[in-house]
Amino acid sequence: MDINLPLILMLLVAGTGLVWLYDIAFLRKGRNAAIAAVEAQFSHSGEGDTNDPGFVQARAAVAAEPALVEYSKSFFPVLFLVFALRSFLIEPFQIPSESMVPTLLVGDFIAVSKFSYGVRMPVFRNKLVPVGEPKRGEVMVFFPPHKDVYYIKRVIGLPGDEIRYVNNVLFVNGEQVPQKLVKDETESACAYGSAHYQVFEETLDGVSYHSRKCTVPGRLSRNGVWQVPEGHYLMMGDNRDNSSDGREWGFVPEERIVGKAFAIWMHWDKLLSIPSFSRIGSI
Repeated sequence: MDINLPLILMLLVAGTGLVWLYDIAFLRKGRNAAIAAVEAQFSHSGEGDTNDPGFVQARAAVAAEPALVEYSKSFFPVLFLVFALRSFLIEPFQIPSESMVPTLLVGDFIAVSKFSYGVRMPVFRNKLVPVGEPKRGEVMVFFPPHKDVYYIKRVIGLPGDEIRYVNNVLFVNGEQVPQKLVKDETESACAYGSAHYQVFEETLDGVSYHSRKCTVPGRLSRNGVWQVPEGHYLMMGDNRDNSSDGREWGFVPEERIVGKAFAIWMHWDKLLSIPSFSRIGSI
């Protein structure tokens, strides 16, 4: 079961904020009246010394906030700050699968800009302020059309594009995307036959990145043609023969965009392992 952290944060911010406001509007008046009564009582009895233990104890007893109010006032500013940062500026994500190898490894922690593709309403995701649009070659976090789970892939097709992928060769609007062999991973066998992996450098609209391909193309890499509809994007993983992406489940609607991945800030492979910062850098 996937945890909807933005929704949980929003509910916590709303809940603690409402408790704080209720205290200001209703409960605080009663406490202030009780404090005034205690001060008047001690003043009339001639025991109005603010250092008097009896006065201090009596005043503290009536001035004490309910535990729920106290906790809400303490947590609200922190929760609100975290919620605002994650919703409108930068949100961290961890890479859970090998679909973006060699660019991103399992255990990489990445930073995602939440405003690069427009400022959006938290949770509901409707765009409030248009800022920019996804470009070919950029790495994007989004919700795929078939489930509400965060995915991360590379933008391959923009609205109106025709994308062809034939035997692990990419074509955008009829033009082949340049690629050159970077590494022959003869020791890394593919999941089928005697094939092995190779790493290529592709250059898409001036953006260069590495993609990993099997010497024998997999099911999704043999022959496919996609016409990207308006308001949608075609996404592919860099590990082309080990990625469930737009070639299989279709196009990503604009309203399901989360943000642009722009940096790796930590790598933590396993829970009991030591976090590493050796992979820090831009994506």
